[in-house]
Amino acid sequence: MKILVTFSRIFVAALFLFSGFIKLNDPLGFSYKLQEYFGEGVLNLEFLIPYALLIAVFVVIFEVVLGITLLLGYLPKFTVWSLLVMIIFFTFLTFYSAYFNKVTDCGCFGDALPLTPWQSFTKDIILLVFILILFFGRKYINPIQPIAMHKWVVFASFTACLGLAYYVLMHLPVFDFRAYKIGTNIEKGMQVPDDAPKAEFAYHWKFEVQGEEKVITTSGNYPKVDGKFIEVETETIKEGYEPPIHDFTIEKGGFDYTAEFLTRANVLAVVTYNLSKSEEPGLTAIKEVTDEALSLGYNVIGLTASTPEKMKEIKEKFDLNFNFYTTDETALKTIIRSNPGIIQLKKGTIVEKLHWNDVSELKLDKVVPAKPIINETLKAQLDSIMQLDQAGRNEGDVSWKAQQQIDSTNTVFIENVFKKHGYPGKSSVGEETSMAAWLVIQHSDKIDAYLPLIKEAGEKGELSKVYVAMMEDRLLMQQEKEQLYGSQGMTLRMDNDNSISFIWPIKNPKEVNKRRQALGFKETVEVYSQRLHDIPYKVYTLEDVKKLKQTAK
Repeated sequence: MKILVTFSRIFVAALFLFSGFIKLNDPLGFSYKLQEYFGEGVLNLEFLIPYALLIAVFVVIFEVVLGITLLLGYLPKFTVWSLLVMIIFFTFLTFYSAYFNKVTDCGCFGDALPLTPWQSFTKDIILLVFILILFFGRKYINPIQPIAMHKWVVFASFTACLGLAYYVLMHLPVFDFRAYKIGTNIEKGMQVPDDAPKAEFAYHWKFEVQGEEKVITTSGNYPKVDGKFIEVETETIKEGYEPPIHDFTIEKGGFDYTAEFLTRANVLAVVTYNLSKSEEPGLTAIKEVTDEALSLGYNVIGLTASTPEKMKEIKEKFDLNFNFYTTDETALKTIIRSNPGIIQLKKGTIVEKLHWNDVSELKLDKVVPAKPIINETLKAQLDSIMQLDQAGRNEGDVSWKAQQQIDSTNTVFIENVFKKHGYPGKSSVGEETSMAAWLVIQHSDKIDAYLPLIKEAGEKGELSKVYVAMMEDRLLMQQEKEQLYGSQGMTLRMDNDNSISFIWPIKNPKEVNKRRQALGFKETVEVYSQRLHDIPYKVYTLEDVKKLKQTAK
């Protein structure tokens, strides 16, 4: 019995120390696992979720301390009772998780040694046996000499554990056992080898045959049965190969940008799984380093699982100069234990990971500025829209009535684009296509509604300011006010069947060419008038136009 107790003592202590230190290296990861257990549909202890991190730190430190007290033989009665209570609780938890398939990985050894629920339950049963040996044979647990040093060793161990927990929470885990550690190529991590084991399923087909239910099992093929089909149930016989990285995507507005960013040479990604829970000092620190990265030519993106409304709110609040994309929350929690945190990618390979407390340590070199990330699908759609917009305006292509119907359809499409993407400017669809949405709105009755968005696009460099000025002039003309840049003209058909064309009245016409030049117009208003109407420029007032309209048809 003494030999058995001694072996059990060493085995249990070693396992508790290993398990405790693994989780102590990543208490935030363990807290995520506890949140799963506390969640709805598992233990239904959701009131504990806000305290998951505190509980995680306490449990892992207590686990390490119990391993040390067991080795030392310090407070043997307290130690074995604590071990017994813990193992009974965790045995119940792993059985519940395995039997009802609630949590697929118990988190016993963190990411260093993932176990299935049944493997975890088996491990706990074995531990329970050894702890029961210790419980009933505790009189054979002899303390290691000198006994006077025990309390100081335990105190020093507790203090060291507390210090390590604080360090990894304020920075990052010392050892990274996750699929996204530095040096990992994300694209390769998502690949499935050709010779990888395939999943095997059994399909249980239920039929009604001559008034009785009959179940036929196949590996997938629909059985030939002379009866009425009722339902089919699928059973997993054998799990197939799952790549280390299987839930990583970068999406925005319904489009997938994963491949685009994983081929870029210099990408800085701000990872914040939940913007509502992000630490504000962290977002402030991120602002400084991302501004520097942008100035040096890097692609800077944000990865979050938050809503578009929250993305916009945080971006405006902290004046962030990069766009957020959507990624699975669990993947983001796995990538980095910081909210926010930063990862640096080079053609899909993670070359750096930093907690927001350490972003000042990031060393960035000046790189060749990356080309804009073009949304090819949206660009193709907008290119088609532009062709349709000009069809009836190019003489002889379609009737004017048909063009009005086209304009109405185009406007609805562009309004949906605005809702999903904002203004589709140079950085998302290229310079040439950036005017597509502008053209549609310019030819619609929605200028008043969307001019603020158009102006914002101009200020951000997403659209030429010349186009913004032309739309502003168009709205002023519709409101029968003086335009600013002289970009809008009008043709009136007069009573004598002749027509008169002119540049719509301009506010302070003597200064119009200065305004045009300052904004980027390449022609004076005189040259523009000659090209537009093939007539010399003449100054008209609003009163002049009013009189002309009275005599026009």
